[in-house]
Amino acid sequence: MSTVKVAICQMIVTDNKMKNIVKAEEMIVKASEKGAKLVVLPEMFNCPYDKKYFAEFAESYPCGCTIKMLSKVSKENKIYLIGGSIPERDSEGRIYNSSFIFDSNGNLIGKHRKIHLFDIDIEGKIKFKESDTLHGGNDITVFNTEYGKIGVAICYDIRFPELIRLMVLNGAEIIVIPAAFNMTTGPAHWETLFKCRALDNQVYMLGCAPARNVNAFYISYGNSIITDPWGCVIGRLGEEEGILIQDLNLDRIKRVRAELPLLKHRRTDVY
Repeated sequence: MSTVKVAICQMIVTDNKMKNIVKAEEMIVKASEKGAKLVVLPEMFNCPYDKKYFAEFAESYPCGCTIKMLSKVSKENKIYLIGGSIPERDSEGRIYNSSFIFDSNGNLIGKHRKIHLFDIDIEGKIKFKESDTLHGGNDITVFNTEYGKIGVAICYDIRFPELIRLMVLNGAEIIVIPAAFNMTTGPAHWETLFKCRALDNQVYMLGCAPARNVNAFYISYGNSIITDPWGCVIGRLGEEEGILIQDLNLDRIKRVRAELPLLKHRRTDVY
């Protein structure tokens, strides 16, 4: 049986950047010590999910202290590391919500810039406009590993099924979503979205959220989650800080796709 042990690190994020970086490294090392070969961090793990911090905390590859830590710790622990997301500044000063992805030698093998910006206004509950400070990316992110192809998207991206389907058509069998749903959208949609995207595409879906900090400007729902190719929840955390460890049976992807061949039955002559 072909398997990979994955770890989702659900951490509290504060307004102290260095404290966040140290916490993330500690959790990555703990996950590695538990045998994880693929480790995931949350969306905006080095920075509060608050527009006033994005420019202050932003880094440029390869110089930023967060980025250097991710490269170092992935190499030292011989793991694939999906660095949640951080604010990234490009050469022209634009800021993105970006995930940096490293292999077990500490090499950057992928970077996803959040494509769909979270501009919402739910009356009486929550209003947030990422586009006030962030730019959207334009690339679909799928990369090769010894465990097969893995795709990465960020938070609001999961709500667009066309994107996830294109990742699967590009070969992704595991899709990782660093995400910080809030206390309005989380209870309503979090689990449903991960189950739907998993069963529609017959892939493993991994959602890694920050732990819930009730003193933050933006309160994360938490509830980091793993769903399997049948659409079942096979691992989940609550609101507290913690590490979710799960073995993924990669043979199950092929079996589910053979038994219920949704991808083969697509009518590309019609739609």
